[in-house]
Amino acid sequence: MPTIDALSDRLSTYLSTEQIHQVRRAYFYAEQAHTGQRRRSGEPYIIHPLAVANILAGMRLDHQSLMAAMLHDVIEDTGIPKIALSEQFGDVVTELVDGVSKLTHIKFESKEEQQAENFQKMILAMAKDIRVMLVKLADRLHNLRTLGALRPDKRRRIGRETLDIYAPVAHRLGLNSIRVEMEELCFDAMYPMRSGMIRKAVTNARGNRKELVDKIANSLRSRLKEENLPSRVLGREKHMFSIYSKMKVQRKSLNEILDVYGFRIVVESVDMCYRVLGAVHNLYKPIPGRFKDYIAIPKTNGYQSLHTTLIGISGVPIEIQIRTEEMDAMANHGIASHWLYKSDSNNENNTNGSQRAQKWVQNLMELQQSAGSPIEFIEHVKVDLFPDEIYVFSPKGRIFELPKGSTTVDFAYAIHTDVGNSCIACRIDRQLAPLSSKLQNGQTVQIVTAPGAQPNPAWLSFVVTGKARSNIRHFLKNQRRSESINLGERLLHKALASLDKSIDDVDQDRIDQLIDETSLLEFDDILEDIGLGNRMASLVARRLLVANRDTDIDLESVSDDAPLAIKGTEGLAVSFARCCSPIPGDPILGNVSSGRGLVIHTETCKNVQDIQGNPEKCVILSWDKDINSEFSVELRLYLENRKGVVADLASAITQADANIEGISVEDRDAKLSVTQIQLSVQGRKHLARVIRRLRTIRGVNKIVRIKN
Repeated sequence: MPTIDALSDRLSTYLSTEQIHQVRRAYFYAEQAHTGQRRRSGEPYIIHPLAVANILAGMRLDHQSLMAAMLHDVIEDTGIPKIALSEQFGDVVTELVDGVSKLTHIKFESKEEQQAENFQKMILAMAKDIRVMLVKLADRLHNLRTLGALRPDKRRRIGRETLDIYAPVAHRLGLNSIRVEMEELCFDAMYPMRSGMIRKAVTNARGNRKELVDKIANSLRSRLKEENLPSRVLGREKHMFSIYSKMKVQRKSLNEILDVYGFRIVVESVDMCYRVLGAVHNLYKPIPGRFKDYIAIPKTNGYQSLHTTLIGISGVPIEIQIRTEEMDAMANHGIASHWLYKSDSNNENNTNGSQRAQKWVQNLMELQQSAGSPIEFIEHVKVDLFPDEIYVFSPKGRIFELPKGSTTVDFAYAIHTDVGNSCIACRIDRQLAPLSSKLQNGQTVQIVTAPGAQPNPAWLSFVVTGKARSNIRHFLKNQRRSESINLGERLLHKALASLDKSIDDVDQDRIDQLIDETSLLEFDDILEDIGLGNRMASLVARRLLVANRDTDIDLESVSDDAPLAIKGTEGLAVSFARCCSPIPGDPILGNVSSGRGLVIHTETCKNVQDIQGNPEKCVILSWDKDINSEFSVELRLYLENRKGVVADLASAITQADANIEGISVEDRDAKLSVTQIQLSVQGRKHLARVIRRLRTIRGVNKIVRIKN
């Protein structure tokens, strides 16, 4: 059973006497506060805070974190107020305790929305002081160690939420030893039979393999000794959860995974890492393409090491990691090694690790601000929590770390939000490439931007990173809002004009009253609702006028038949129905669709026949005289089969100043083929010109414009 005296002895190796005294004082305060309380296992409650402090002492964390570990359940479980803690131990420790207490409320088994909101709280706590998360992770680890006292269903639930959230956060902060232990304990709790079977197989294999492992280790040691390279050679144990995950994902048998032997070589300096690499490559042949240099290009969580795979004795694969003592500490303790080595001001590894973690948390804060909802936020973050990185370069040689599968648009947003929003093209290794191209390790990517360019909604179908996805959605949401407000204003003006009034005739008091009635913040919100089709312009107009002091018109007898002019540049608030593909010159009407705004159909479209007499669902429209946009239209052509007919079609369409968007053959036999062409044209007159050109081609029997 751990004691405060044993902990004090551990702390004496790196904390001052005064700091140890403060930790002991926090322990005795917590012991008194928890008097009479017991854990599910029957032990005195104080055992838990002491064990949490011991875990943090293993990471050599500062005395304030250890004090917070001792006191982390005091506010929550004993009724001692925050202010009393602040008077005793100061504001810094109290804020850490308060942050951990708030995280204790997180219940991941609850509804999806609540889970996402709670995860946001976690990120906010980390942004204030990342030590809050370190104390929480140590708290969770000790709870996992004592899961045996709980019911099986509760063990499974805690295991699942740990694997979903806490273990990935530990991995992202570089806390490898905590992550591995969490995964092992969760695997035992969730799948005891699978865990037991793999453990038994590994134990049996270890006995059979011991001789070969010793032989490989001795040959490595003797070669490094010959080369005068002082080092420690350690065998790497495979973890049960890691074996299980590889079997599941890679669909490999247990024997295939156990046939790979792992070793870690720890040396004094970075220079020696590369010399050791040369020595082991001379001893055994390396497998091409399996070398990774994480020293020159560290992982996103600060991890540094050289990785290589060799063909060893009897043709068995040997995985080797080569690193310095500091890198080894960083691999196991991640951001916590910032405190471990902070006395060494020249050590760049620890500051880099700390900066990377802080930068990651800062990126999460930016995501949280631009995300529309907690669920959207957690969807973005999950990409960052399970990274499998690639590394690409800017033209000036700057390295960017991105998740595997990232595209050039993800890269553009990684540089800066403004670069992402205005990118129009890219070059990969100096060759022009589509924006949807997936990036590979080591490529050099150049982004071409243009002033006034905007994100394309289609990008959402291929971007991978949370930053790109959330910024595209944020931009489109704002663009949609401004376009919806603009359309809502036009629809309201039209509704008021049909009543021989304008917005200037409405009292401001009545506008304020309507805002209060609708529980919205401002009049623009009402206009946005009208533009999105969530409110009827005619009803809003009547509500604004019905209590107006100088209104003397009969609101029921007014007709609403003045057409609204469509320019084709209204943006996301106005869409053109695919069922009938209206183009300028077609008689049109608008269907006010909730959430979609105004959907434009041709008057003859069968999908709007039922609503044509309903002024609340249907808006009379006309085309603007100065319209110059292009619109999609589909033609079905019945052609005689002959060589070169498609080339003739393309040539005729180009001569008529139209553009082909798509072409497909629907049906074909020996004599006749039915071809469907999607064109962009400026209106009915332009379409008629295109059709006249097509009719002159030999072999064109019939042309039909597709509607419905």
